[in-house]
Amino acid sequence: MKITQNSPSLLKRFFTSSALALLVTGGFMVVTVSDASAQRSRKQAEAPQEGRQFSSKTGQIVLTAQEFMAADNYAAAIPELNKALALPDINPYERGVINQLLGSAYYEMNNYNAAINAFEGAIRSGGLLPNESSSLRVNIAQLLIASDQFARGAQMLEDWNRSGGQLKPAHIEMLWQAWSQAEQYSRALPWAERWFNSASPKERKHFDLLNFMYNNLNMPAKQADIVKQMINRWPEDKTLWDAWASMLANGGREQEAFEVSKMLYLGGAYKSQQELEKVVQYYSFYDMPFQAAQILEREMNAGRISQTPEKLVQLSDLLRQSREYKRAIPILEKAAASSGKPKLYADLGEALFNEGQCIKAETAFKKAMNLGFDQGKAWMLIANCRYDAAAAAERLKCSMSPEARKTAPWSAKRELAIAAFDNVPVSSREAGNARKWKTFIRAERSAVDNRCVFEKNVEKERCYLAIKQAYSNVVFAGGFILDEQCQSFVAKYDSLYRVKIGSDE
Repeated sequence: MKITQNSPSLLKRFFTSSALALLVTGGFMVVTVSDASAQRSRKQAEAPQEGRQFSSKTGQIVLTAQEFMAADNYAAAIPELNKALALPDINPYERGVINQLLGSAYYEMNNYNAAINAFEGAIRSGGLLPNESSSLRVNIAQLLIASDQFARGAQMLEDWNRSGGQLKPAHIEMLWQAWSQAEQYSRALPWAERWFNSASPKERKHFDLLNFMYNNLNMPAKQADIVKQMINRWPEDKTLWDAWASMLANGGREQEAFEVSKMLYLGGAYKSQQELEKVVQYYSFYDMPFQAAQILEREMNAGRISQTPEKLVQLSDLLRQSREYKRAIPILEKAAASSGKPKLYADLGEALFNEGQCIKAETAFKKAMNLGFDQGKAWMLIANCRYDAAAAAERLKCSMSPEARKTAPWSAKRELAIAAFDNVPVSSREAGNARKWKTFIRAERSAVDNRCVFEKNVEKERCYLAIKQAYSNVVFAGGFILDEQCQSFVAKYDSLYRVKIGSDE
């Protein structure tokens, strides 16, 4: 199965099913000065208290900024926070907290790049506890993904996990989404499989995702397995069966794909013209033109396949491949009349030719030539039809007179064939074949004449021998006794031999 046009919409459905926004992890940490004091008291075991406090000057500016933020006036808060950062003697802890607040303000204003820079500045400050830096890295990763920096954000999230961060189900979903958006499907696959395996209950979207992944990574065996599972769950979904058949065909298993398509057709699942045409093509491809013709004719009669000249031609071709020439003729007549194409009249002539209807075939071929069909090819077919009719005529007999042999159907029809071969233009590619045919037909006539001469000579020699024996037996037989068949040769024999004998005596 090849997913092409449907891929973007499928992927979009995946990404909109669960938010890629930062709310996945419950939002960002917005740190206040009082929050910092509380964190300091809770984390005494993790880091020394020294330096984890605000000076009065810095604290006053930050409190003003927080008041703006509490009133959702982030545009006013940002200059205050930048003013605090510009103070010459702020400590690492103050720098870390101020950058966190600045990043939160930028985030609320949808300025993700600025928010990322601020959060990275908080980590670089050296004033945060390990768990605080870890939380910020997750936020940065999410922001990178939300700002379309998919690969960078996913890589950062993976690095955070390898450093000991615990991934939540939403993080796993975010990872396969981000790598997929970056079109790095091999990086997305492990997370997609993990997301699939952990899902309970599994929904259609989970199966669709793995089907999408395996298709893009050209993993037909795994794709086949997931599609089989999907068919077992949703057997009424025809698109899955179509996908299965397409996947089999693309995997070199055309016969199995044909069987699936045949089953769907016989089960009434195929309704559209495109689907029905595919079934016809399958039957034709597997050397079953008669069955293909039956389906095509049935569906055209039912109106589910349009009865266009092209489809009529296809039907007639299938019938001719099945050697059903008689059934093909009326269909070709209809197609030729409706389209007026010379090729169709030529095809009609050929079908009539195969049925031995030479007169009608000539009419069709002549219509084809009048419409511009190749005259050399048309006259060759007319000539061949005439010759085939001549070949079926009664053979000439040597007992016939030369005039009778010349006017007999056997000879007359061959002369008509020669006349047709004469009409093949000398410039045609068929001209050489036409000359060979004329030579062959004339040789046939000469062979008949030669055979009759030979047969006449054989009879004469036999009778001459009988006459000689009859003369030799006159004394013993009491007279000249000779078969009636040889009586006509006596005079000639006597003129040649008896006269000479008499003169010698």
